[in-house]
Amino acid sequence: MSVTIERKNELVSEFKTHESDTGSPEVQISILTERIRELTEHLKEHHHDFSSRRGLLQMVSRRNRLLRYLSRTDRERYQTLIKRLGLRK
Repeated sequence: MSVTIERKNELVSEFKTHESDTGSPEVQISILTERIRELTEHLKEHHHDFSSRRGLLQMVSRRNRLLRYLSRTDRERYQTLIKRLGLRK
């Protein structure tokens, strides 16, 4: 249910802002979005997995906080990111 190392490296290389970037908001949000999508698919099959549901809600909240931070600090980067990830805001 977690993001594989290869997939995480792809996301980092796709969303990094400079050469050695691994922790910018764009990278963090893209990895969280991938984890949220995988966990959503898991919960479609396993309706009663309440522990995973709680983890999903925590990840969504963390992503929302990061998105709010990014929209406050740099609106253009925020707009670009939500378009690339296909998020609704």
